[in-house]
Amino acid sequence: MSDRLKAEREALAARRNLLTQDAIERTGITEEMIGELVTRFYGRVREDALLGPVFAIVQNWDEHLAKLTDFWSSVVLMSGRYHGSPMRAHIPLSLVGDHFDRWLDLFEQTAHEVCPPPAAALFIEKARRIADSFEMASATVAGRIASPRHVLRS
Repeated sequence: MSDRLKAEREALAARRNLLTQDAIERTGITEEMIGELVTRFYGRVREDALLGPVFAIVQNWDEHLAKLTDFWSSVVLMSGRYHGSPMRAHIPLSLVGDHFDRWLDLFEQTAHEVCPPPAAALFIEKARRIADSFEMASATVAGRIASPRHVLRS
């Protein structure tokens, strides 16, 4: 690896660390909080009449929860721990608007219970963007057009 490329990677890592520290200081988010949110939320999802059957395909919940914790750590703290293709995993599920609405309802309820307000707000903002992205992709695959419905506009 060239010295220039190495220096660029180090600079990017330093910037990511600064952004992560800023997010932690502004919101109070910790890895433990992420784990609690993921565990409690997906416990509710598994029991939900609409979402439970969708998630019944998960065969190893311990492994799946670890992957989801890595995903949310990467989303809110930029940890870079998640390496996967969540869109590819969800497209075959034929999800529709009701699924995304319920997912967000449960997620937002859980975030408010587990997190202090600044942390809940960040999680919810990210979750709404994710829901919109997945919903638009699912609609496109099904030959429909969907617009973002969940991201709050200023």
